[in-house]
Amino acid sequence: MPRFPSRGLYAITDDALLAPQGLPDAVEHAILGGAVAIQYRSKQGNSGARRALALALQSVCRRHGVCLIINDDVELAREIGADGVHLGREDLPLPIAREHLGPQAIIGVSCYNQPERALTAQRQGADYVAFGRFFPSSTKPQALTATPAMLAEVRPSLSVPVVVIGGITPENGASLLQAGADLLAVIHAVFGVDHPRTAAERFRRLFA
Repeated sequence: MPRFPSRGLYAITDDALLAPQGLPDAVEHAILGGAVAIQYRSKQGNSGARRALALALQSVCRRHGVCLIINDDVELAREIGADGVHLGREDLPLPIAREHLGPQAIIGVSCYNQPERALTAQRQGADYVAFGRFFPSSTKPQALTATPAMLAEVRPSLSVPVVVIGGITPENGASLLQAGADLLAVIHAVFGVDHPRTAAERFRRLFA
């Protein structure tokens, strides 16, 4: 099972951007362009279809040695043996997810604009924490707004990788890396464009 990377592009899928049959190829292109982790985020479809697509993405990720994280769904992650799960505010508590998935699973936690939530997640054994949104986001336009100043203030207290999300592009991502982010989590700027590989390559240059 791959470890969660310490730095790089974290590409997140979205049902609204790509038809299911095109998603495995798009994910592979994102990885070839430099994505170091993939998150399968699906809010549509029945459980069987979601499971089949998650398995297809897992096959792609394992072929390239990249971890596959399942958004929200601990049971799906357990069923397919995914590398881990990402938990939001309404999902299972981290300790319970850990019981379901075991000590080797990667568990990330959304912390929005709340440093204390991140510190709690770290104490509970999170493998990474995520803050955002930082910029206007079409995926979650009403999400709480985080700031680079908040990120810079909490970063010295965190020993786990810090992920940032929300409207991130190659043009604005560098400011968040300077504030202390380790990974840029991106949806539209990778999977909402015609060429995910080229898009991922543009992000990869920020980490050079």
